[in-house]
Amino acid sequence: MGNKVYLCEVQCVPEGKMKRVDVEGLQPLAVFNVGSQFYVTSNICTHNVAVLTDGYFEGEIVECPLHGGSFNVKTGEPCSFPCEIPVKTYETVVENGKIYIAE
Repeated sequence: MGNKVYLCEVQCVPEGKMKRVDVEGLQPLAVFNVGSQFYVTSNICTHNVAVLTDGYFEGEIVECPLHGGSFNVKTGEPCSFPCEIPVKTYETVVENGKIYIAE
């Protein structure tokens, strides 16, 4: 793994919740806590440029607030129409209570 980019503290994303994170030079990101495991994706729906963290999140699935399409946050794969293109996922690292992505 190359460089790490700091996103937020673990306690900022309680289990079953999501958080928007903005990092200079990167597209908006979404951090998801699934069973105390953290996953990071692009925060922009691939169908129609909506903010995923404005939507609904349950289990491993985030639903876009605009048209109801959804994605698996672990894989980025679309789960329902009208979404057909996966969202970008990032390798996630947790160290000393801090969440990072690998760059």
